[in-house]
Amino acid sequence: MLSNKRILITGGTGSFGKKFVEMTLKKYPDVRRLVIYSRDELKQYEMAQLYPYDRFPQVRFFIGDVRDGERLKRACEGIDIIVHAAALKHVPIAEYNPFECIKTNVLGSENVVNAALDCGAERVVALSTDKAAAPINLYGATKLCSDKLFIAANNIRGHRNVKFSVVRYGNVLGSRGSVVPLFLKQRSQGSLSITHESMTRFNITLEEGVEMVLHAIEHAWGGELFVPKIPSYKILDIARAVAPNCRTDMIGIRAGEKIHEEMITETDSLNTFDCGKYYVINPTVPIWKESDWITHFKAKRVEPGFKYNSGANNEWLTVEEIRNLIKQHVDPTFAVSP
Repeated sequence: MLSNKRILITGGTGSFGKKFVEMTLKKYPDVRRLVIYSRDELKQYEMAQLYPYDRFPQVRFFIGDVRDGERLKRACEGIDIIVHAAALKHVPIAEYNPFECIKTNVLGSENVVNAALDCGAERVVALSTDKAAAPINLYGATKLCSDKLFIAANNIRGHRNVKFSVVRYGNVLGSRGSVVPLFLKQRSQGSLSITHESMTRFNITLEEGVEMVLHAIEHAWGGELFVPKIPSYKILDIARAVAPNCRTDMIGIRAGEKIHEEMITETDSLNTFDCGKYYVINPTVPIWKESDWITHFKAKRVEPGFKYNSGANNEWLTVEEIRNLIKQHVDPTFAVSP
């Protein structure tokens, strides 16, 4: 699938980007070119130590910001596949700095679309978030706008052989700024900060996120929004998994935060299909014949009124499963304090 392909990933030095590069090079060592596009020179320098040119001549590091359309277009010259992972994603920071979030998440996404169209890319997959479904915070609203831009880009591709699609998933366990690293840091102090005792979230690992992007690259017809079937967790179970002997301090919900996250709304259900491992939300006006798509993927339309909510999920992580995931994906030395 990626053999002999030229790939660019925006936000390539982030948690997802690093895992995407690692897994791509492992699965497709004959990838022709892999460009890590990001704006942080220190992170690029540190990542470059892992992929020295004499061992990984196909890997390139390109300093740039998705806000800079001309620089992005230069980086995309000759690229076959674009994975768009760059974003400003922290909810409270976006609430306080709204237009900075808009410039990266919305205008930056439009720059990616234009670069793909102008440079002859074949596939574009953009990363979304559960917060884009029925958004109540600015971050979620910008990501919903981004989703719409990439889905609608299929309508203006003209004669170009390019397909745009989106993947939407929940919280990545242990990613930077997430709750598990915070709790691991706080447990030495004897107390954990809990925003709300009823809070739940969807959970996905970085590996599962990368596999989902690879699935979209290979299978998307253009315009689909892929949603994984993944478990939920309760915030109090995360606390019990990390530090069962610590007290919990309720600090209140942060600006723009939900009690439960939703990845497919009741309105989305009108265009949502069950495709086995994933749900797929199809565009309102697809560029292909939907009956052919349904037959090809053996897709089943979900029931009217269906919705996919972290608080009403039928699959939940136990405390012990959370501990195993932390040890496997976050900190190999993790152990519960006596």
